[in-house]
Amino acid sequence: MFRLRCVTPCLRRLLHGAMVNRDQVLEQLRVCSAEDQIFDVVGKHKAKLTVNHVSRAVGMLWQFQKEKPQLLRTIDLIRCHPQFLTLRVLAENKIALMDNCMLVDMLYTFLRFNVDPHDSLVQQLISEAWLRLDRLSMASLSKFAICLSDLHLQHSPLMGQITAILDEKLPTINDARILTILMISVSSLVSPRLRDALINRVDKLLDTTDPTNYNTPRRVVQFLRNIRYNHRPLLEKCNQILLCNIPRLNSEDIAIIMGLFQSLQFHNCDFRVSAKQRLIELIDSSTDPFSFTKLFVSLAPLANAEIREELENTTLLLADEFSIHQALAVIEALEEIQSRNLSLMNKMASVIQRNLHLYKPVEVARITQAFLLLQYQNPEFFTRLRNTLANFLLHSVFPSEVTMLTRVLTILPCPRLDDGGISRVSSVVSQCSLNDLNTISFAVAKLLRNDPSYRHNTPSKYVRLLQNLNRCGHERLRTADRLDLLLEELKYISGEWFEEMLLEDVMVTLQRMMDQINGSNVSDLALLLTRNTHLCPPLMEHIANVAIRDIDKIHHSSIYATLLPFCVLNYDPEKEDELFDICIQRFTPHISSFDPHLLVLLGYSLALADRFPEELIKEIFSINFLGKLDVQLDTLSNSLNLRVRQRLMELNRAMCLECPEFQVPWFHDRYCQHLQKKGSGSISPVQQQIHKMLSEVLGGMNCVRLSVVTPYFYTVDFECILDKHLEPLAYNEPNTLQISHIGNVDWGNNSLESIRSELPPGAQRVAVDFLDSKSFCKNSHHMKGETMMRKRHLEILGYRVVQIPHFEWNSMELSTEGAWKEYLKKKIFGEVSS
Repeated sequence: MFRLRCVTPCLRRLLHGAMVNRDQVLEQLRVCSAEDQIFDVVGKHKAKLTVNHVSRAVGMLWQFQKEKPQLLRTIDLIRCHPQFLTLRVLAENKIALMDNCMLVDMLYTFLRFNVDPHDSLVQQLISEAWLRLDRLSMASLSKFAICLSDLHLQHSPLMGQITAILDEKLPTINDARILTILMISVSSLVSPRLRDALINRVDKLLDTTDPTNYNTPRRVVQFLRNIRYNHRPLLEKCNQILLCNIPRLNSEDIAIIMGLFQSLQFHNCDFRVSAKQRLIELIDSSTDPFSFTKLFVSLAPLANAEIREELENTTLLLADEFSIHQALAVIEALEEIQSRNLSLMNKMASVIQRNLHLYKPVEVARITQAFLLLQYQNPEFFTRLRNTLANFLLHSVFPSEVTMLTRVLTILPCPRLDDGGISRVSSVVSQCSLNDLNTISFAVAKLLRNDPSYRHNTPSKYVRLLQNLNRCGHERLRTADRLDLLLEELKYISGEWFEEMLLEDVMVTLQRMMDQINGSNVSDLALLLTRNTHLCPPLMEHIANVAIRDIDKIHHSSIYATLLPFCVLNYDPEKEDELFDICIQRFTPHISSFDPHLLVLLGYSLALADRFPEELIKEIFSINFLGKLDVQLDTLSNSLNLRVRQRLMELNRAMCLECPEFQVPWFHDRYCQHLQKKGSGSISPVQQQIHKMLSEVLGGMNCVRLSVVTPYFYTVDFECILDKHLEPLAYNEPNTLQISHIGNVDWGNNSLESIRSELPPGAQRVAVDFLDSKSFCKNSHHMKGETMMRKRHLEILGYRVVQIPHFEWNSMELSTEGAWKEYLKKKIFGEVSS
């Protein structure tokens, strides 16, 4: 009993000591469940708050905000609270006491609360983190990199140091989340060598990453978008992970991913179809402006007319609640789907006009462009937009921004720029990319057409600007030394100025850099030649050699682009058979992984070159494939949808005519008849002239037919029949230039034998086609692949084909009526095959 009494005081002292040592402030912070409770604790104990207390309080404030939906966050109220100012002052005073992790976390959290970047707290936190940069863990380094990106310091020396650390420690990084965050942050500073190393490392880490973590592959895609690098194998791996996570994605996630894919021109059928279905499921739950805007932007371009109408009606109800960026996103989506909902356009114009002063220069340019493309009619609205754009242009210093503002100002009705605007454009052209120079040249051309001084042959400010553009363009090509960078600048460039002033120099420059052509850029170069329809044999031969040598380095989906110039431009390289054989072998094992529309385009391009790989043809004309194609076509843009349908028809026609042994049925009658009904049936002045001459040469209007539609729906400009003595045969009824007489000639069924048997013995059908400039390469009289295929097909249909190139018909030698008639006689009667 006595011993027990002695122990009790000792226990009492120990328990009291434990209570004293417990951090009561920390305990009070831990039980807080709202921001006000945290501020109460801070207010009561501000005199004895330690660095740990400050860190805990700031972190909990952000955690509470993160858990709330975007619309319910109260960041501005928190930032303005007196006790938040207390926390800021305390944090600034205790920076030296913070460990590395706490230091970066504190900077990250204060930036989330929109503390001004120039605030002394932010500046001191950055300075201290810079001093400790080499000692930061990779997790803290990645978070610090995010902070620098938020502060628009992506190109700073500090970010350069982070890039060097990442390069040095890359092999030791095993966390895909940390690596992808760093990749995005340093994307503007990576060299080609580091880019490849990052891609190889993240490719391996994706194989060991939790497949339900869709943010990691999303960040990989964002990195590829940032560096403008379409790395197909990595994109496809990311796409597969994202595809598995579709049921977990919300409308914002899908909108971000689809935007990234679009920027990289990566269109995956399975993802788009699955995303469309998921977005439809989210319609009922997307009731607030934030989530609905993301839904609308993503779903409207994929949806059918009924769903679009429903989305537009909801947009009309929510419009007044849209933020400035939500309104911009919606109007651009309306432009993409070519909406004709005038009430909605009026509403969006009202919302945007109310907040026009809050938009940045490029945003106003995008708004103006969207309304113009929607053919919106509101002179007062466009006048205000014009004045706003003109004012922005006077003060802009960024070349890309000046370029966009100039372009949009000149597509407005009655384009004009004052002297201040012209001066601003002139001041930046020396810093512009080739693409920007081309855009400005397009704008200047419009201004020239509206400049009275130019019409009166007096020196014009626009002429001087155009001369400056020419000089800068040639100088940029002369000093170019990296093929990949040049191809990036030329990727979307086109137009008269480029073709007349720079295209030949571009070809010279590309030939100077031929040693830089490799498996990763050969398809981009091939696309450039195809898009400009420019035949350059030295480059084509080099492309063929590189493709043969580095075929394993060319992704199977890039084979289409690589072969395209040879097919479209009708060019046969020295190693033609080897090139096509090795390319066909490269993509054949991967046929099932191709997007349906790309496979159709590939099949058509090969048909131009008279190549019909059996496995490819069997795949395209299988029931399963055509069903999958139908589903995909519903998710494509109208222009691409129409293009793919047209190419499928043309491939179907080529199969029926050139490869009957495949027994592919002709199933495009209704499609072609529909196109015929939509066609205008207009006749050009040249066609009228040739028709008149032909009727005189052949002996009358009843000896020539105009716009004859053949079996398989080719339209022949003119048709005549010659007997075995080369005498024209008259048709039963005369054919005039009236549109009502233009149409099908009844050849019976599509049997080629029956078509030929309808002619008298020894007689022949003659198809006379006028070939305009589109039938030839732009820099030569070399006939393109489509025209050659048409000639082959007409000959299979029983025609002797007579082609009249535009450069012959419009030449100086044929400047009189007699010369034209003699030309036609020689073409029709003097070129009979033996």
